[in-house]
Amino acid sequence: MALSEFELIERYFRARDGRRPEVRVGIGDDGAVIAPPAEADLVVALDTLIAGVHFPENTSPFDIGWKALAVNLSDLAAMGAEPAWFTLALTLPEADEAWLAAFSEGLFELAGRWNIALVGGDTTRGPLTVSVQIAGQVPRGEALLRAGARPGDGLWVSGTLGDAALALQDILSGTEPDPAQRRRLDRPEPRLATGMGLRGLARCAIDISDGLLADIAHLLAASPGTGALILQDSIPLSAATRARVEALPVHWKSVLDGGDDYELCFCVPPEREAEVGELAERTGEALTRIGTILDTPGLWLESLDGHRQAVTPHGYTHFDHERAAP
Repeated sequence: MALSEFELIERYFRARDGRRPEVRVGIGDDGAVIAPPAEADLVVALDTLIAGVHFPENTSPFDIGWKALAVNLSDLAAMGAEPAWFTLALTLPEADEAWLAAFSEGLFELAGRWNIALVGGDTTRGPLTVSVQIAGQVPRGEALLRAGARPGDGLWVSGTLGDAALALQDILSGTEPDPAQRRRLDRPEPRLATGMGLRGLARCAIDISDGLLADIAHLLAASPGTGALILQDSIPLSAATRARVEALPVHWKSVLDGGDDYELCFCVPPEREAEVGELAERTGEALTRIGTILDTPGLWLESLDGHRQAVTPHGYTHFDHERAAP
């Protein structure tokens, strides 16, 4: 006998919703009741993942659950926020118990790592779609924003870039991706420790979801009159990605425009660069300077041979019909 909506919620979500002291009423009422700390600002984000658009059709339910939460956590990381609560809207073609068990396992494994409480949501029947709304907190007035870049600031990124985009490229072409690159696509690691450590240090920040060049362009748009120079040979790559771009330089397009990295990109004044190194040591998350903010508009790339050229971002957008969806 198929599960009802309420049986589904009770079995796979309410029993594992976690508890935080700020949650007065969680799953089971018409809405959650939360008492946030008086000295904090709330940061709220929402992302929707659709099968065949945000993840390949053959993605495991564990990884779908993980990624649905991870992409929202990445938004909070970019704002320096500590995650606290989330809601889940899940649209399913059918109530497949094996699928639900694996999905909730992936979702709650990542939620448990950061002590986040599920406080409500909704389930409906239809094409597979997962929406997560997440809320976090940051000390009053300390949230990182996209605006704030100044000429002379260093442009930094966390982690390595290009793995997820190359894995997706392989899947779409019918090629088996490198396992480590496929894991970067399916289970991104939100850089929350780095984001919280950048409070008061970074002038601005963004998470890299649409592509490195596209998201740097978003930072520049938020700080009118600025541009950026990116040093291609400074962009951090995994061993697998480096091997591929060295064998076929065309793969650099995936590194620069591919997206799905969910790393952080941020600006730091030059006199505080030593503190970025200290942060990297504390968190264990690699941080690399890849360029400089300029005092004239435009986005420039200095190639491996030292040639400097203006570049135009071509990151993913949902309503650009000339681009193929993942």
